Amino acid sequence: MPTVLRTTWPLLLGVLLLMVGNGMQGTLLGIRGKIEGISTTQMSVVMSAYFGGFLLGSRVVPGMIRSVGHVRVFAALGSLISSVLILYAAAPDWVAWTAMRLVIGFCFSGVYITAESWLNASTSNESRGRALSAYMIMQMLGIITAQLLMNVADPAGYLLFVIPSVLVSLAFLPILLSPQPAPQFATLKLMSFGKLFRASPLGCVGMFLMGGVFSAIFGMASVWGAVKGLPVRDISAFVAAIYVGGLLLQYPVGWLSDRGDRRAVVLALAILGTAVAAITVAAQPGIWGLLVAAALIGGVANPVYSLLLAHTNDFLDSSDMAAASAGLMFINGVGAISGPLITGWLMDRMGPDGFWIYIGVLLALLAGYTFYRRTRRSSPAQDQSFAVIAPSATPVAVEAALETAGSDEGDKPA
Repeated sequence: MPTVLRTTWPLLLGVLLLMVGNGMQGTLLGIRGKIEGISTTQMSVVMSAYFGGFLLGSRVVPGMIRSVGHVRVFAALGSLISSVLILYAAAPDWVAWTAMRLVIGFCFSGVYITAESWLNASTSNESRGRALSAYMIMQMLGIITAQLLMNVADPAGYLLFVIPSVLVSLAFLPILLSPQPAPQFATLKLMSFGKLFRASPLGCVGMFLMGGVFSAIFGMASVWGAVKGLPVRDISAFVAAIYVGGLLLQYPVGWLSDRGDRRAVVLALAILGTAVAAITVAAQPGIWGLLVAAALIGGVANPVYSLLLAHTNDFLDSSDMAAASAGLMFINGVGAISGPLITGWLMDRMGPDGFWIYIGVLLALLAGYTFYRRTRRSSPAQDQSFAVIAPSATPVAVEAALETAGSDEGDKPA
């Protein structure tokens, strides 16, 4: 790992700062929206726009990179991000915020694609797995650090919008000044959704449901906290706990899934998440109970995303894995767009409990469908080991992670 850090630290530092900036703006908007008198339904539209922009960027940005190169695309998107982060405070209107969140999602998608391409190209086959693990850890630590910074100033002021703008601007310095040359960007193969569903119905349905769960957590947690009347300190701690749980449980869940039927692990996690949501609604715990619930929900949502990718790839030849993963990520993105919208609608009608009810219902549907699929097909041979993948990763990082996992365990024969 020390060797990996010596060669990739500029990229990893840049990613850390990017995630701090992104994590701050997501939480800050949820809190500031309440201060500005923006309704829960309107805020759900604002939060949903990020995932729409992210999905659009994943389709458009690769073509931009091939046309004008990594450096120009990277610099242009970075400038847009910094500008929008400042403009949030200048135009506290939900329609303007929706347009800005769409731009932010598009830009961050492109920035991640570029950074992950560089990381992939700057590491050898032997060190790529460790580099990707460090990359995922940096993403999580960045979002957790962002929640700590939420407490340095009043969210009704301007400073908390300035800080992520500055951090994002600084994030591009180590990446653009890295001695590693800009990599070639290869076009990913595509797989039809029909073929993908035939390969793994659970992968497709599960990814759609988890897109809704993840976007509700990432997009609406701060809105939920503001509606519930929690102070900034508690809201930031709640959001941080989600990612701490995800960080701590990824590897134990992966170890367990490589030693049995992955569907059994998905089923157990989905049941756990459903129970956590139901208990939280029924018990109405204080802040410490909410932090435990947040950590458990985060510990469910992040590993299940990676498990569904690994489960789908268990049914595929190695040559089809990248194309299938890109398709699954698109399905996940479609589900993510609806997450904040439905959560906001439920919260308007049920109050803050609508947040937990939505997450609990989706996880209950996942548990039921996973149980059903276990009765329809036997467990496959698991030649592809579990790869730790964040829900915010782009197809570039996913493909590299799958290649690394395959080289560790041996590729599936054609």
